[in-house]
Amino acid sequence: MTKKRRTIALVMDAVGGDYQSEVRFGVERAAEAHDLNLLIAFGEALAASGPGGAAGPSSFYHLIGAETVSGVVVAAATFCHHVGIEGMRAFCRSYAPLPVCSIGLAIDGIPSILVDNTSGIEMAVAHMVDDHGRQRVAFVGGPPGNEEAEARAEAYARALAARALPFDPRLVACGKFTIDSGYDAMRQILDGGVDLEAVVAANDKMALGAIEALKERGLRIPEDVLVSGFDDAVIARFAKPSLTTVRQPMKQLGAIAVDTIARLIDGAPVAERSLLQVELTRRESCGCASEVGSSLAPPAMLARGGAFSLAGQRGSLERGLRRCVTIPTGALFGWPGELLSALEEDIAGAEGRFLQALEVILEAAAREGALLEHFQGAISLLRERLRQPPPEEGGDRALDEALERRWHAARIVIGSASTRAEGEQRLSVELASLYLSWSARNFSTCLSLPNLRRVMAAELPRLHLSRVAVSLYDDAQRTTMQPLFLMEDGREVDALPVSFPARLLAPAGFLDTPSRTTVAVVPVAFGDVDRFGIAVLNSGAHEMVYDSLRLQLGSAVKTVTLHREVVRQVELRERLEQEKVRQESEVAARIQTTLAPDQLEVEGLELCAAMKPAAEVGGDYYDVIAAPEGGWLGIGDVAGHGLVAGLVMLMIQSMVSALTRRDPGQSPARVISAVNAAVYENVRSRLKRDEHATLLLLRYERGGRVTFAGAHDDILVCRARTGRCVCIPSSGVWIGALPYIDAMTRDAEFVLEDGDVLVLYSDGVTEARSAHHEQFGLERLCAAIESAQSSPVEVIRDRILREVERWCPSPDDDITVVVARYRALR
Repeated sequence: MTKKRRTIALVMDAVGGDYQSEVRFGVERAAEAHDLNLLIAFGEALAASGPGGAAGPSSFYHLIGAETVSGVVVAAATFCHHVGIEGMRAFCRSYAPLPVCSIGLAIDGIPSILVDNTSGIEMAVAHMVDDHGRQRVAFVGGPPGNEEAEARAEAYARALAARALPFDPRLVACGKFTIDSGYDAMRQILDGGVDLEAVVAANDKMALGAIEALKERGLRIPEDVLVSGFDDAVIARFAKPSLTTVRQPMKQLGAIAVDTIARLIDGAPVAERSLLQVELTRRESCGCASEVGSSLAPPAMLARGGAFSLAGQRGSLERGLRRCVTIPTGALFGWPGELLSALEEDIAGAEGRFLQALEVILEAAAREGALLEHFQGAISLLRERLRQPPPEEGGDRALDEALERRWHAARIVIGSASTRAEGEQRLSVELASLYLSWSARNFSTCLSLPNLRRVMAAELPRLHLSRVAVSLYDDAQRTTMQPLFLMEDGREVDALPVSFPARLLAPAGFLDTPSRTTVAVVPVAFGDVDRFGIAVLNSGAHEMVYDSLRLQLGSAVKTVTLHREVVRQVELRERLEQEKVRQESEVAARIQTTLAPDQLEVEGLELCAAMKPAAEVGGDYYDVIAAPEGGWLGIGDVAGHGLVAGLVMLMIQSMVSALTRRDPGQSPARVISAVNAAVYENVRSRLKRDEHATLLLLRYERGGRVTFAGAHDDILVCRARTGRCVCIPSSGVWIGALPYIDAMTRDAEFVLEDGDVLVLYSDGVTEARSAHHEQFGLERLCAAIESAQSSPVEVIRDRILREVERWCPSPDDDITVVVARYRALR
């Protein structure tokens, strides 16, 4: 009987990010080498978990247990700043009695794989002080409560004390391991007016943010200030200037963690702490170029009068080459010997053998996640060690020239391979982004589970996902699930509607395959409250696919849930329509007003709004959605009255919210076109109605630019410099009237100046009729705005409503008004 393959879990906060990507890669390759199935669980912050950070019932991580895995690797460093050290300890211990291994955080009683944070920061400080003679060294640290960050901060203080340099708290600020937080921390130090000559940051992203802040103040890197980071993330190599940093072996962290957990599962003893060494990588930001490590021994004389041989120094050459290139797993441990043997054969007459072997090694190293550019250092080491002395000292000039030709050719091969690898990676990112943008539009307009299944069947294969199980909880305690969607070999398969324990993560048998597998397990959730189920996805897609798809699935199920509830309410109300018209209207009014945003907050705008449903409730809609450096304003009106109008308005609101929150910087015209296609399909095909709506969307940017599209009443802007209103017409097509309106929907724009007042309104304002059937009209609306132009926006809004109420005490249409005053950047 064949022994069942064991499965381990990797638990981390996300798969994207330099640290997470590198650690995950090391875990994946080591799991493959150990013939272990791998389950990667991510996508939820531990801040929403149980007491002390433990995996309580509100977290999906608690579902991982002995039913599915034999051991758990926890990337503790990725969670620690969310819940603190004690919270992480409680979380790791919650997996008992399963074997557990921690990466990046020392947990008592649990084997922990760590990097030498102390020596890394000390190296960086020593390089600034001892090698470059800088005395005033600033430190940008990580978040309090993060053990790695605290260890690096303590090492900085110790390194100064060891050199009799005073600790100046004005030279220290904390960030959150992000570029923007590094920028803010550096600005905080600079604003203190303290002199500084160098900066050591606790990670690369904060170092890059610090560089931007220094440049902003007119300081040159490295001429005026030296900068060093920590991690050696990919971005460090391509920054300008390239970043000097402490390289930590992130892939090796993951690989050793898998080795440890495999030994624990087998009952073998393991070390309680494994401390991996780091090394300083010198680049442009400290004034040094990338350097090759010093030779392990002086150049040795090669054999004369016979065959070219490296026998005398082969061992030291292999060790030197191995130091030049870090390969996380042992799969290519013997590559230096293979390369040296090929060089000997090449010089002996097998011309081309050296380059052929180098190309094979480069291809294998790329698969193992090695940085191919590091092989340039290997060639530099060979050139240094094998250079022939002058002929008068017994050197062989012909051999020296032959070697130089091979070094030159090798550098070209390495450069080409490195460029090709970077190009392939960039192409994969671009394709993943393109396919995700297509899937996002389709997921955002799903209003039923059958439609969601059809979208998944069509979109997932394009994202390189061929084996998928999406299951939804079917009880309030989230202990059981039913399958929603199953895919095998890129094709949807029938999923029996049978409940199964949630701890199995997928329907019975899905995770049991003859071949070794790696799968991603993510929560299907919307925000921190709505948790709908679990998705299990095959590996092989680009890492950004998993994070983006997780959000898209959660938003789609949330939309389906809302739509299902709305439809249920509509059906209920229609059954009671003959006898409960008044009560139904009251409910419809609550639906309409409930959807209005509770808080109107957009940077740079003073905002207020009001919606007054008429006796016969219509379908007025407005929304205010904040976004980084701006936001979105929307207003619309569904033709007709009653519940159907309210339902169409709900559709519009949910789809606009999903599309604009997914991509706050996209074109309003594209959003309008996507919403139109979905509304037309739902209203005509599903509701069997002939409804349509006006819809105007405005994308506001903090600098005052407003881009808009759609068809609705004119936009009014009361200019602060003239005190007069300007009418900006909206020229578009009604939503839901035609199946496709892309060709007829275009973006237009205008610019707000400081103090300008923007007013959006529904036709219930301008078409309100007096007792003599005369409309209130645009002219009276403009007069009401201009009369209160300098007043607070609430006063302007109330003036408009009061004037309309005086004109028409009993309006027969909804009245909606949105007032915004722009305040320019100072």
